[in-house]
Amino acid sequence: MPTVALYNISGEQIGELTLKDEIFGVEVNESVLHDAVVMQLAGRRLGTHDTKTRSEVSGGGRKPWRQK
Repeated sequence: MPTVALYNISGEQIGELTLKDEIFGVEVNESVLHDAVVMQLAGRRLGTHDTKTRSEVSGGGRKPWRQK
């Protein structure tokens, strides 16, 4: 079984923790890990999309169309 070191807030090692092989002893599935990362990053961007209106676009001092 794999073991990991436990540290306190000041960075001193205070012990070790034994991890179960059923949970932590498996191979990493890179495609599933990639999908999870992409899903998290897409969730962060949710609701931040926007298109610029005529007043927000740079340039364009000329009149965009004729009056009549």
